[in-house]
Amino acid sequence: MSIAFEGVVKTFSISGQSQRVINIPEFRADSGQKIALIGRSGSGKSTLLNLISGILLPDEGHITINDTVITKLSEPQRDVFRAKTIGFVFQTFNLLQGLTASENIALAMSFSGHQKHAFANAEELLKKVGLSQKKDNKPAELSVGEQQRVALARAVSNNPQIILADEPTANLDDKSSEMVMDLLLDLCETENRLLLLVTHEKEIAQKLPMQLELSTLNHI
Repeated sequence: MSIAFEGVVKTFSISGQSQRVINIPEFRADSGQKIALIGRSGSGKSTLLNLISGILLPDEGHITINDTVITKLSEPQRDVFRAKTIGFVFQTFNLLQGLTASENIALAMSFSGHQKHAFANAEELLKKVGLSQKKDNKPAELSVGEQQRVALARAVSNNPQIILADEPTANLDDKSSEMVMDLLLDLCETENRLLLLVTHEKEIAQKLPMQLELSTLNHI
């Protein structure tokens, strides 16, 4: 599994003025790599993850994941591709408040056609992140750290080969942060997944084998 950027540019309108946020002539990441993307606030780190996942499209250039040029896919095609290929870990967890922990994970599996045995698989994933006893709890009944562990289980529920993590420890205390990072790295290591993690915390970045300043890629 690989990610490749070629001449990727993304511009936003900010206060009525056009502002280039991403200008990456070339970038490549491959299976098994664990890369921390670091940079100042507003430097385009989250935008970069959204471009890789196909949530956003660049104004110029191409993004290729394996043999698929995702920038040539329609929005519905990108949605299906993302569900099958990419696991996304959000800073704010993005769990559905009306669903239990196991239901949140099972729902994610349904988006990629993995309905069969979804609840059994969800319970197995919750066991991996140490929350099998909380499978019937809704997010409001979980601690912040527990919610992020559910989000980790959801991110790998479709066995994606790419994990994108956007400030996954930003809302956690030190103990929960340590646990989430250990789990995340373990989940990536066991399946040789490619991990791209955005963070502004040097201590978190240093847990990954490779740290990459976005400014070295982004020519703006």
